[in-house]
Amino acid sequence: MNRMIRPERLVKGDVIGIVAPASPVAREQVERSFSFLEQLGLRYKVGQSVYAKNGYLAGSDEKRLADLHGMFKDPEVKGIICAGGGYGSARYAEQLDMELIQENPKVFWGFSDITYLHTAIRQGTGLVTFHGPMLASCVAKKEFHELSGKMFGQLLAPVEVHYSQAISPLDAIVGGVAEGEVVGGNLTLLANSIGSEFEIQTNRKLLFIEDVGEEPYKVDRLLNQLRLAGKLREAAGIIIGDFAKAEPATKGATLTLDEVFAHYFSNLGKPVVKGFRMGHCEPNIAIPLGVKGRLDADELTLTILPGVK
Repeated sequence: MNRMIRPERLVKGDVIGIVAPASPVAREQVERSFSFLEQLGLRYKVGQSVYAKNGYLAGSDEKRLADLHGMFKDPEVKGIICAGGGYGSARYAEQLDMELIQENPKVFWGFSDITYLHTAIRQGTGLVTFHGPMLASCVAKKEFHELSGKMFGQLLAPVEVHYSQAISPLDAIVGGVAEGEVVGGNLTLLANSIGSEFEIQTNRKLLFIEDVGEEPYKVDRLLNQLRLAGKLREAAGIIIGDFAKAEPATKGATLTLDEVFAHYFSNLGKPVVKGFRMGHCEPNIAIPLGVKGRLDADELTLTILPGVK
C-alpha cells in the first residue's frame, strides 16, 4: 500500500500541461479553453500528441504515453489537465512509469476514460488525483456551468468539497454514515479493471460511480461484474453520480435505472446515495480521489478532504 501523496497546490503563473491520453480532440475546442485557464491565472503547455489522430486514438499509444510522462517529468509543468476522454487510456497502463510519477507528484485532472489512469496512478503511487471536467470536451462548450468552473478553485487552495441538496436533489437508497477514501469514476472503466493488475480496490472505501450512454441492462451487467468481484460488498459506502443518456434504445421490456440500483444496493447494509451531479453532466462537480470522505445518507451530504497541500 502506497502512502498518500497530495500534490502541491497551484499558484498563479504556474504552467499546466495539457494532454489527450485517449481519443482525439478538436484543436479549436482545446484553444477555446485557454481563456478559462488564463482567468485562473494559469499558463499552459500543449502536449505533442494532443492534436494527433490515429483512428479513434489521439496518436499512437507510445506518443500519448510519452506526452504524459513528459508532463510529469517537466519541471516547468506544475499540473496536468486532460483535454478529453473517449477511449484508449488503458492501452498503455502497464507501461506507466510509477517511479517517475511518484518522484514528481503533480495535480492530475480528468474523468470518463481517464478513470483507468486515476485508478492505476493512485494504486501504483499513492498520488491523489482529480475527477473533473476536461478542457475540450467540457470547458470549451457553451453549456459549461459556472459551478463546474468554480470547482477548479480546489487546485489553488486546500479546501474541502461539501456537497448537499443545495447543489442537486439527492436520494438515499440505504441510510447511515460511512467514512473512507474516495475512489472510483466511470463504471465501465471500473468494471474493465477487474482481473487486471489495476483492479479497483474498494475495501473500506467510498466507491463513486458514474457513466454515460449505458441503458439499464448494460448498467445492470456492469454492476453485476463489480458485485461478483466483491467490490460492492467490500466498499464502505456508494456514491452514485450522474448516469446520462441511460434511456433504453428500444421500447421493449426493461427495468428502470432506479430499479437496477435498488437491486444491487438496497440490501448492501451500507450507505448509498444517488443524484450527485458528478460525471457527464452540467454542472460536473469535481472531486479529489484518494483522500478521505464522509457520506451521510441520513443528512444527504458528502464531505471530502482537500486534494492539494
